[in-house]
Amino acid sequence: MRFSLAVGALLIAGTQTLSAQDPGVIKFKIQDEQSRSLPCRIHLFDEQGESVKVDRFPYWNNHFVCPGTADVAVPPGRYSWQIERGPEHSRLSGDAFVQSGKTTDVSKTLRRIANLKEEGWVGGDLHVHRPITEIKELMLAEDLHFAPVIGWWNTPAPDAIVVEQTEFRFDEDRIYCSQAGEDEREGGALLYFGLNKQLDLSVQSREFPSPMQFVEQARQQNQGVWVDVEKPFWWDMPTWLASGNMNSMGLAHNHMHRTSVLNNEAWGRPRDSKRLPGPHGNGLWSQEIYYHLLNTGIRIPPSAGSASGVLPNPVGYNRVYVHLADEPFTRDSWFAGLQAGRCFVTNGPLLRVAINDTWPGTVLALQEDALQVEISLQLTSNDPVSSVEVVHNGAVIKQIPCEELVDQPLNTSIAITEPGWILVRAIADVDHTFRFASTAPWYIESDSVKTRVSRTSTQFFLDWVNERIERVNANVPNAIQRDSVLRWHLQAREFWIRKRENANAK
Repeated sequence: MRFSLAVGALLIAGTQTLSAQDPGVIKFKIQDEQSRSLPCRIHLFDEQGESVKVDRFPYWNNHFVCPGTADVAVPPGRYSWQIERGPEHSRLSGDAFVQSGKTTDVSKTLRRIANLKEEGWVGGDLHVHRPITEIKELMLAEDLHFAPVIGWWNTPAPDAIVVEQTEFRFDEDRIYCSQAGEDEREGGALLYFGLNKQLDLSVQSREFPSPMQFVEQARQQNQGVWVDVEKPFWWDMPTWLASGNMNSMGLAHNHMHRTSVLNNEAWGRPRDSKRLPGPHGNGLWSQEIYYHLLNTGIRIPPSAGSASGVLPNPVGYNRVYVHLADEPFTRDSWFAGLQAGRCFVTNGPLLRVAINDTWPGTVLALQEDALQVEISLQLTSNDPVSSVEVVHNGAVIKQIPCEELVDQPLNTSIAITEPGWILVRAIADVDHTFRFASTAPWYIESDSVKTRVSRTSTQFFLDWVNERIERVNANVPNAIQRDSVLRWHLQAREFWIRKRENANAK
């Protein structure tokens, strides 16, 4: 009897131990302020800080997206969660204590802090590597309205076919596109949009053939193709810009992550890390290069991309907002607005700025060598921002102090006496990554100087091209291939030499 009781006690104890490990359920229910289910992104971590993967929802890196409801079975324990829906909504975070066989409710309201679509701004992410079968769910969860999906990346495609439809609309005012692509090699990365046939990126090395060969092929296939320089610090950037075939440049790019920074320039031109230490150094170097480019008189709008699916970012983490005003939203109207420079880029703060009642991209005129600039802006940010900065010809000329508010209007007035350009930026007070917003520039002309060209900045790019030529000479042993690649860099050197000779500013 005693033996039977002992065995029974052991069996009961074993059963209790087993049941204690049975999963519980975290029941997420996320709503908007009208109590409607709200698509969102959820980061869920166990006590060891490991991300919980939920197979039935689109998952990447450390997060999944859902339509607003998600029942997640997990072992008993303590979990932390973060819930987000892009920069136009508040963020939520908290803990969930899960018991075996029981349900823990996480019912929350995610508050909208801005509605840029109603203001005429349409946000897009130009660097998405996620499956196109998931793109609708991803865009809804991030409140993103435009997303060309990278479908080919360094891919040989000798038998590529023409695709009839590449633009798809859903949820009334959201658009995604297929057939976007990327050529990424020794000189850097170019992104292609607006093709209906994949480029045949058959290459013999990281240097040969030149990326410019594929740019030419793309222009032959569709003269209106959009070519984006994916980052400012790529080695080939000054050569690409000298060709006149680039449409935009990624200022909010994929080295900027939600929780960290990829703190190097990959195989691009490295920054002086002592002068520009991390984690902000890479982002400040990108802006510095862009300012040099504007100082040479080249007018190119900034763009943004997250590289979700390759790097840790969610879709839409880095995005560019284009102002369409009363224009109907289509792929063509969005790119036309970007081409006009009516845009700002961000991975956090929302920065809507008007100067003298005009949007970015506008040309302003000096009258009798003076221009009174009236700046009005609306700043919305989940992260604190100490000040908004006004940048003129590469130098910060005004800091506008900010309140500790999520949403605030700000105004200032500045006298400008020199032609060139002006933009407005906001860098969040975040120390683990580079979180910022920047408008595209306004351009300032005078009767005597339509385009200001800085000798210092043109020399900056001439030195850069000369360094790149040395790298090509070292990288390509085959003389025929080397001459083919060098052709574009030698042409670029002549371009920058002429720019320097015609410079009209220091």
